[in-house]
Amino acid sequence: MDIVNPVMWSLHVGFAILWTGSVLFVTLAVLPPALRGDVGADALGSIVGRLRWITRIAALAFLASGGHMAGTLYTFESLTGTGRGHLVVTMIALWFLITGLVEVASGKLTDGLDAGKLREPARDAKPFLYGAAGLSAVLVVTAGLLATPGII
Repeated sequence: MDIVNPVMWSLHVGFAILWTGSVLFVTLAVLPPALRGDVGADALGSIVGRLRWITRIAALAFLASGGHMAGTLYTFESLTGTGRGHLVVTMIALWFLITGLVEVASGKLTDGLDAGKLREPARDAKPFLYGAAGLSAVLVVTAGLLATPGII
């Protein structure tokens, strides 16, 4: 039995759950109190730092595990010429977009917190976190479609 494929799938799905959950948690549970000024700057800075690290480590995990899966399960033609391939390409595009949005949002928050502000950087980061959260939901739906046998 080949142990590499289940390990790669588990790594990929595990980091996807951690990452999308973290993006949604920060956006839906941490950002609203930050916008009101109800959260401490140190706590917010710590949370944002964790989100940044989760995003960056997940990117490496996705590159390794997703690269392995794409290399063993797909050809260029199947990625560009089939419904399942289009879903995989969509997931890759969403991954890049969400990563970029999280990096911009966390940069705005970190810069503002370093300047001694709280509500203003939270306001500045809000559209980027909302975008990342919305695309994270789309990513989960796309993964669900890809995981459903016979749908595509």
